[in-house]
Amino acid sequence: MLKPVLRAAAVLALVAAVAAPAAASPPAPPAPPSTSEVSLRGTARLGYPVAEEEVRVTVDAHAAFGAGSFPTRSWGTFRISHVVDGRDHWGVFEVDCLTSGGPTATVTGRLVRTSPGHVWRKELEPHTRMGLGFYVPGGGTARVGLSGATAEGEPLLTRCMAPAADMEVVDGGYSLRGAR
Repeated sequence: MLKPVLRAAAVLALVAAVAAPAAASPPAPPAPPSTSEVSLRGTARLGYPVAEEEVRVTVDAHAAFGAGSFPTRSWGTFRISHVVDGRDHWGVFEVDCLTSGGPTATVTGRLVRTSPGHVWRKELEPHTRMGLGFYVPGGGTARVGLSGATAEGEPLLTRCMAPAADMEVVDGGYSLRGAR
């Protein structure tokens, strides 16, 4: 009879010893959502195929990311400048998406301002989206790709999508920070 009582007391003592520290320690706080930030900045002249014309792209784009591959928030601007016959035709875009991977980045935005008399004022719908693709290597030649604008009546370019970076940077450059 003594053995069953001792066994029961030993089991109760073991259960109490195991349960006591667990009950005494507070629950672990939930882990904060992981976030990261990416930025792309710079200005450069591109190797445009018409020697008498100059194309420049200036960008100051930022994005915050959570767990997924699309940003939770993007902000900033980019400007496309095309000098023809000594006249600068430019458009400023408000960034609606910046994504990145390794030495590449994609930026899209909507047109918010143009130079006076720019053809885009007549030929494009207000707030047309355009996209830029960037290749920003640690060394070597950077490149930029321009989507062009969507013609009136055609579907708009999708947010976060842009062409491959096919034009060489011939002057200036870009800085890509926090690439995912």
